Amino acid sequence: MITLKQVEALYWIAELGSFDAAALRLSTTQSAISKRIQELESRFDLVIFDRSHRSAVLTPKGEEILQSARQLLNMRDGLLVQLGAKDAMFRRLRLGVTELTALTWLPILVDRLRKRFPQLEIEPEVGLGRMLYERLADHTIDLIIVPDVFNDPRFSVMPVGTVGNAWMYADGVMPAKRAFPLAEIAQQTLIVQGKDSGMGIAYGQWFRAHGIDTPRTVVCSNLVAQIGLTVSGLGVSFLPKECLSHLIAHGALRTAKTTPTLPKIQYAAMYLPTQHVDFLGEVARLCQTCCDFSRLVLQV
Repeated sequence: MITLKQVEALYWIAELGSFDAAALRLSTTQSAISKRIQELESRFDLVIFDRSHRSAVLTPKGEEILQSARQLLNMRDGLLVQLGAKDAMFRRLRLGVTELTALTWLPILVDRLRKRFPQLEIEPEVGLGRMLYERLADHTIDLIIVPDVFNDPRFSVMPVGTVGNAWMYADGVMPAKRAFPLAEIAQQTLIVQGKDSGMGIAYGQWFRAHGIDTPRTVVCSNLVAQIGLTVSGLGVSFLPKECLSHLIAHGALRTAKTTPTLPKIQYAAMYLPTQHVDFLGEVARLCQTCCDFSRLVLQV
């Protein structure tokens, strides 16, 4: 006898490259995954995975079985859709977002996800763009919302919205209002997000494209702390303009016009496409409808 749990274990081990990753994907333990494969091999007296390798490598017979496993899971998913039980397929979403998304439109997304998938368990993670991208590549997270700077053909990338940034500073840090050449701004103490931040990567590339060196920088990977340092008069930052408009209106921050102006940063949802029902694509499309970087959740 063969079970769908055994078929799922085989499929996800092959897809993700390890027993541990499959266990995470299926919300179980590595020992449970190993047991499913051992039972399958023992029942039919065959070897599915070549255990002489460090990673999970299918034997030739295992490759044959994998093709049938894919077909079986596709049929299962199609049947659930026909029965109107598509929601039963989606019980967990490991969602990675940057701090800016968490501070602006994440509550809207979570609300819509819960309405669309009432049984869905959302496992959030807030982090820097590069860390989230690496988690996605390791298959320990399902979908991430980050600046679109990670070019990787393995993943589907769906644009969700843009962020408009401006150079900001506290009163007294910069001279009287006027337009500043970018090279002059660059000579200030800049409070920037570093090389692990998607925003930092995007603007680092932009600086280099304009031949700009930034000799005095304070790297701050926490957006709230970056805002605090800037309001404290410790340097000049590029910060999201719309959601900080209340600080500008109250005089806590000033904006500096520069030539050239800072480009907008494109945010995208990234995920690994599957051959089954496009759940992650549906989540990404929900992100498109929710994306709004104009207001902080802390504002009342």
